[in-house]
Amino acid sequence: MFHKEGYKIILVTFIAVIAAALLVDTFITINWLRILLLITIVVFLILILQFFRNPKRNTVLNENQVLSPVDGKVVVIEEVFEKEYFKEKRLQVSVFMSPINVHVTRYPISGKVVFSKYHPGKYLVAWHPKASEENERTTVVVENKTYGKVLHRQIAGALAKRIVNYAKINDDAIQGSDSGFIKFGSRVDLFLPLDTNIKVELNQKVRGGESIIAELNE
Repeated sequence: MFHKEGYKIILVTFIAVIAAALLVDTFITINWLRILLLITIVVFLILILQFFRNPKRNTVLNENQVLSPVDGKVVVIEEVFEKEYFKEKRLQVSVFMSPINVHVTRYPISGKVVFSKYHPGKYLVAWHPKASEENERTTVVVENKTYGKVLHRQIAGALAKRIVNYAKINDDAIQGSDSGFIKFGSRVDLFLPLDTNIKVELNQKVRGGESIIAELNE
């Protein structure tokens, strides 16, 4: 299954690949070069298809837990001052996505969308310390009665040139359902209450909509 954000790109890529393959087969007479170029074309198509894949996830709804919004690797776990919305200290957990990861962004908790804002910006590498404040990004806050408010921020990277955000204020968010999509590599930051029990470690690989990032302390 492919994500809807990829339909147009996949169609254009198919047309380009077929045209390129016909040109190579027609005009390249050196056998090894023709085979090499055809293999390269097929590999390019496979990369585009895998980037826009949208695998089904088995999300177990739980109001006491925060699930990872994306696939990737945990690169930050630290206490920070969140400047945009909370304007107070929060626990930040950041997940970095490489170009080969699934790039669907999912709601980390269920609840009501109480804040959603897009910020134009730069395209620093996603792990740059200033990327969270200076890169193109979207900030979404979801609130429920059990967990309170959880903020997740999509951040563009050096390759990501378009962030798609579906969250609108007063939307009903369902944990694990699509919140947005980032094209071609980036990261997502989560900002959680200070008394949250973090369930992941640095460099741990996580799956969007399935891996538990944090849960409420009993």
